[in-house]
Parts: sequence; structure tokens; C-alpha cells
Amino acid sequence: MNTILRRSVLGIAGLALSTGVVAGPLGTLTDTTPAAAAAAVQADKPDTGKLIPHGTQGKQSRIDLGDEQTGNVKAIIEATKSAGMDERAAVVAIATSLQESKLENLGHLGARNDHDSQGLFQQRPSSGWGTVEQITDPEYSTTAFLKGLKQVEGWQELPLTEAAQKVQVSAYPFHYAQWETQAADLVAEHWTS
Repeated sequence: MNTILRRSVLGIAGLALSTGVVAGPLGTLTDTTPAAAAAAVQADKPDTGKLIPHGTQGKQSRIDLGDEQTGNVKAIIEATKSAGMDERAAVVAIATSLQESKLENLGHLGARNDHDSQGLFQQRPSSGWGTVEQITDPEYSTTAFLKGLKQVEGWQELPLTEAAQKVQVSAYPFHYAQWETQAADLVAEHWTS
């Protein structure tokens, strides 16, 4: 009888110990406080050092965005992910589009048009970027821009304005730099949304 009682006590103690070990840590793994939830969201956002690895050049510009422009930001980010490129590529693409079109998918502007430039990146059908229908499609135009960026050897090591200029071949190559901070902020905000 003494042996049966001892086994029962040890069994109950063992069960209590193993339940405490299992239940204890699991209880501490799931912190549902608002601060913990905010910390988890922050951890998912890209690091500013990754988005702007070379620092910004010159004075930075910023514009308020409407719904269409925000939708175009999201389209650029999705096309960047589909191309297998990282957040820095999205920063370069968004800054380029901010300079070229203020993130508006522009059609032909008549006499105000720069040659036959259209779309988010002001790409030209006559320069081989695609048809008007293609370059005014945000996914297509972003993919075309990123394809050009991939062909720039060491683009990740270049300042944004140099990387963008090697793809765009603009008459105003240093204008891209002014949009780097806003582009990085937009990528940080929308990369995981």
C-alpha cells in the first residue's frame, strides 16, 4: 500500500511538473498587449538602413498622395516582389516614379508631353519600352523599369540618383535624389500591407 501511495503521489507531482513546464512557457510566448502587437508590426517593417543605405543626397521633396497614387505605390511594390527584388529596388522605383510622374499614370499630355513619354515612369514607346497600353499599365511599366535596373551592374551599391539615371537616361539625372526619403517611407509603410 505504501508503494502504491508513493507512486500515486509521484505520478501526480510529475503530471503537475510537466503541465507547469508545458503551460508555463506557452503562456509567456503569446503576449497580446497592444505594445507587444505594435512591436511585432514594427519588426516586420523594413529597416531604414536597408532602404537608404547611402544616405540621401540634397534637399528632399515630399508631396501628399491621393488614392490613385497610393494604389500605384502598392502596384510598384507588388511588381518588385514579383520580380524577386528587395525593398531597396522598390525605393529606387518609387523615387523614379515620383520624379517622372508624381506617381500618376500619365497618358499623352499633348504639347506638354516630353516626346512620347507616358505612364508612371514616363517611358517611351519609340525607345522600346513597350506599347502605349503596356507602359501605361503600372505592373508592366514597373517590371520594365526593374528589368533595366537589374542590368545595371552593382546598382545596389550606387546612390539612388545614379541607379535611376542609368535606367532612365534623363536630361535631369540629379532630380531623382530628392524623392528618396518619401520613397523609403512609402516602402516602409506598404511593403508588408
